[in-house]
Amino acid sequence: MSCGQDFVETLRTIGYPRAESLHGADFDWLFEAGGAEPFLRWFCGSVSERNVLSEEEVQAFGRLRGSGRPVLEGAALEEALRTCAAPLARAPAPGGAEEEALERELHALRDLRSLRVRQRDQRRLLAAATRHRALRLSAAEEAAKEPLKRGRAALRAASGEVKGTLRAAAGAVDQLMRFFGAPPNAAAGPSPPVFLYRCPSEQYLGQEERSTAALACYTRTQFFQGVHAVVESSSEEHFQLVDLRAPAVCDSPEDAQGRRLEMARLQLAFICAQHQAVHLRAGNLSLKARIEWAEETLRGLATQALGKENLEAKISSLNTGILKLEEQITHVKENTLPAVIKENAQLLNMPVVKGDFDLQIAKQDYYTARQELVLNQLIKQKASFELLQLSYEIELRKHRDIHRQLENLVQELSQSITILHQRLEMLADPPVSQQRNPRNTIDTKDYSTHRLYQLLEGENKKKELFITHRNLEEVAEKLKQDVSLVQDQLTISAQEHSFFMSKLNNDVDLLCDILYQGRNQLLLSDQELTEQFHQVESQLNKLNHLLTDILADVKTKRKILASNKLHQMERELYVYFLKDEDYLKNIVENLENKSKVKAVGLKD
Repeated sequence: MSCGQDFVETLRTIGYPRAESLHGADFDWLFEAGGAEPFLRWFCGSVSERNVLSEEEVQAFGRLRGSGRPVLEGAALEEALRTCAAPLARAPAPGGAEEEALERELHALRDLRSLRVRQRDQRRLLAAATRHRALRLSAAEEAAKEPLKRGRAALRAASGEVKGTLRAAAGAVDQLMRFFGAPPNAAAGPSPPVFLYRCPSEQYLGQEERSTAALACYTRTQFFQGVHAVVESSSEEHFQLVDLRAPAVCDSPEDAQGRRLEMARLQLAFICAQHQAVHLRAGNLSLKARIEWAEETLRGLATQALGKENLEAKISSLNTGILKLEEQITHVKENTLPAVIKENAQLLNMPVVKGDFDLQIAKQDYYTARQELVLNQLIKQKASFELLQLSYEIELRKHRDIHRQLENLVQELSQSITILHQRLEMLADPPVSQQRNPRNTIDTKDYSTHRLYQLLEGENKKKELFITHRNLEEVAEKLKQDVSLVQDQLTISAQEHSFFMSKLNNDVDLLCDILYQGRNQLLLSDQELTEQFHQVESQLNKLNHLLTDILADVKTKRKILASNKLHQMERELYVYFLKDEDYLKNIVENLENKSKVKAVGLKD
């Protein structure tokens, strides 16, 4: 049994009228307050029916106070009792010395009895306090067992979650260590590199150096010294006839002299070869002509027989033609051919020059192809170097981002650890960790809970002095019920609204039918409505007249009341008679008493 329940039982024992409607849980906070706890425990353990006045005693005391006589209370009552007891103590006892001895013994026994009674009351109070404390502790123990079990279960669950989280974090850290660092045991063998900077680059660099050396050797073997000058000088203005007196393209004078001699030898050989070719072609043509002539002659001889005179004449004519031709050839050789040869002497060297240029072009094409091959190889090497550099830069940027994120994570973890230490220190504080008297009421400084209670309670005129968690649960449950009720009402109102809208649409359709009456033109007036409006207007006019008459009557009555006090008193009596009959009775009784007093005074 709780302390509040014991208090309510004590009130029922002494006959408190409304004790049946009280609940013990509403008075537990009085015992938790601390200041009034000793008095309440004494009250619960000492007060009984003997300390309550009977109805007759209460009525007698009320009559005594109603008679107008002074009533002694407190210090005045004690002083009067001492004054009355002093003469009795000074009066001589009829029994003599024995009675005085008996009187003293009686006083001593009474003092001892009162001392024993006080000790008994104190022990009862202590026993009641101990009993109440034991009951409260047992109730608190029973009430704390279930939260303790729930707390232990929650702690076990939280511990399991924390252990799982720590295992996951340890696994993640282990993976990160294996990912970023060396393997934990060297016996497992070298792990494949994860990052590019950890890959061995000596093999790649050695291969690139060997490739560069091979490319340089290939360049030295494929390109002669000064090839760049030949390639650079291969412009359009150099593609012309070679002048033997002009300096050669090569750099050294010996090469230039040898080139001039070689070109002169080639040109001379070409000219000689052309001369022989011309003589051979001419001899060949003359031989072909002789053969053709001989064949024609033989065919002519076979067909017709010629005379000796005709044959000789023809031979002589032919000899004369031959002489003329020889003269012409001699004339051409001596006069025309030297001038033509002089004019076109350089054209004879054109095939040689063209062959030389073709050779140079072929060499340039060969060197260009080799240069493109070397250039492609160099471009590949540069591209690989740039790709490697770009990969290193990207990886460096990623490492910087990861480093920054890890620094932020370390700062957040340090802040969390600091906050956790502060909370642990706060929880380790005895006033916080050990609450001797668990309170059922809500602390007055807990403004958020009070505000929540006010929001849940709403506009309630009845203000309670203390708010308990049970009250908070009750208002929350009431709010939940109100919400469900409002939802039901909203559903009903939505149904009613839909029904009302359908009815309104039907009424609108009916009104349109009445106003239009099957026509396209709106009827602005109706005879029945006009008559009803006139009736309403006449009734309003009558009502205005009645109100005017009533106001005039009220004004005249107010003037009469203001000028006649008897009418005012009569009006007040009627008002009291209609509104407050008890007050009217009191006024009438007072007037009767005053009239009686005046009548008695007149008689005296």
